[in-house]
Parts: sequence; structure tokens; C-alpha cells
Amino acid sequence: GSHPQLQDTAPRIVEHPADVLVSKGEPATLSCKAEGRPAPVVEWYKDGERVETDREDPRSHRTLLPGGSLFFLRILHGRRGKPDEGVYVCVARNYLGEATSRNASLEVAGE
Repeated sequence: GSHPQLQDTAPRIVEHPADVLVSKGEPATLSCKAEGRPAPVVEWYKDGERVETDREDPRSHRTLLPGGSLFFLRILHGRRGKPDEGVYVCVARNYLGEATSRNASLEVAGE
């Protein structure tokens, strides 16, 4: 049946991302750690839009780390495009529900 197992738990965020200020071209990490059983799937959203990582696009400069953190190989930032700047949240889901982290803003220094 589809009864929840007794040991299974809905996700909860145990480590929230913090605001980061990073220089253009430098690496950055937004931390996120979630617990739950079964282990939750973590997705990131920036300004409400899902963030694509190298799981969807092998050429992406963003990597979802095994624990759920979002790692930027280098921050992309140009006059025309600021693809990495914005407000991020981490969402952890399993079949029992979902948990959303606090908002964390990523700002690029030296503009």
C-alpha cells in the first residue's frame, strides 16, 4: 500500500543558505542541507525560477553538491547579463512533503 512507513519523515532543512557577496569570476557556494526519510530531493530556485544545474545541462557552471548545496564554478556577471545574481531558496521534497529554506541573496561585488 501507500501508507507512510513509521520511520519515514517529511523533509526539514537543517542548514539554511546564507547571503553571499562574491566577486565576478570567483566560485561561490550556497549551502543547503535537508534531512528526511526517504532522503529528500533538493532543488534550487532563483527569483522563483528553477535553477538548472549540471544535472540538466552538462555545460552548466552550477553544480548540485551531494548534500544539497549549490556550487558555482565561477560567478557569471556581465553588463548585459547577471545570471547568478538574485534571491535563492532551496526546496527539499520527498513523498511526505516539502520544506523550503530561508531566502539567501547572492550579490556580485565590485560593480
